[in-house]
Amino acid sequence: MASPQPDVALELRPDQPPPDRPTPERLRWETAVAVGTMAVGAGVGWGAIDIPSEAGYGGVGANFLPWVVAAALVLFGALMLVEARTGGFRQMERPLGSERPDWMAFVWVSAGLLLNWVLIEHIGFLLSCTLTYLLAVQGLRRAYGQRHDTWVRDLLSGLALSAPVYWFFTQFLAISLPGLTRTGWI
Repeated sequence: MASPQPDVALELRPDQPPPDRPTPERLRWETAVAVGTMAVGAGVGWGAIDIPSEAGYGGVGANFLPWVVAAALVLFGALMLVEARTGGFRQMERPLGSERPDWMAFVWVSAGLLLNWVLIEHIGFLLSCTLTYLLAVQGLRRAYGQRHDTWVRDLLSGLALSAPVYWFFTQFLAISLPGLTRTGWI
């Protein structure tokens, strides 16, 4: 099935590639994203070297998931690099939202991540991850122009997601995570 023809003819300049081919600048950015993804994967792998590999209750060590994430990031970064260097990200949909970055949304999400890093040892895994979720969701809601007066719902959702993750790591994988009390649940 042929795509519908636009009502207005596209005006092409000599220095502009045809509309079905990405610009050289876009190809450079796509290449940078692919290389950056592989670099993050290598960084995660570098960090996983220091994590002990003794098997816990579930038969896998604490470094299992970081190695899986590292391998996946390097693999998908390499696939993205091949795609970028052979004509660009061809299956990429047009992005939603504004053409310009929403810096306040970036600040909200970044604050959530940084506060988790700073507070996890002081208030425990469960509360710091709940706070991270709350701030990240608030930032994303603002970026998409959605209602953001949903603090209580987002807080409870974050708690509902953090608790099973905490249980999985502490009970199934036998990995000690920071807690606020001796019971380990907060």
